[in-house]
Amino acid sequence: MEEQSCCSHKKKERSEKEYKDLIHRLNRIEGQVRGIRSMVEKDVYCTDILVQVAAVNAALNSFNKVLLENHIRSCVVRDIRDGREETLDELVGTLKKLMR
Repeated sequence: MEEQSCCSHKKKERSEKEYKDLIHRLNRIEGQVRGIRSMVEKDVYCTDILVQVAAVNAALNSFNKVLLENHIRSCVVRDIRDGREETLDELVGTLKKLMR
């Protein structure tokens, strides 16, 4: 199903399980970021904040891995089966951005 959105011309319908997993991960990350903000507001020692920032970075990387795996197993496979090999170029471009 393709619809216009702010970032792409494509839209993905996710299973309920995938949706809940991604939202749960994002809610945890959001809570971690709010915790870091609170630490800064409370003048917590720098290294303690840096450890929490590293935890958020790890959580975001984990989110990216799950989302990328889901994308490859669904969208990319479907598009290749349908003969839309330009999806490989899109995937390669996305991987390059992720590896910066």
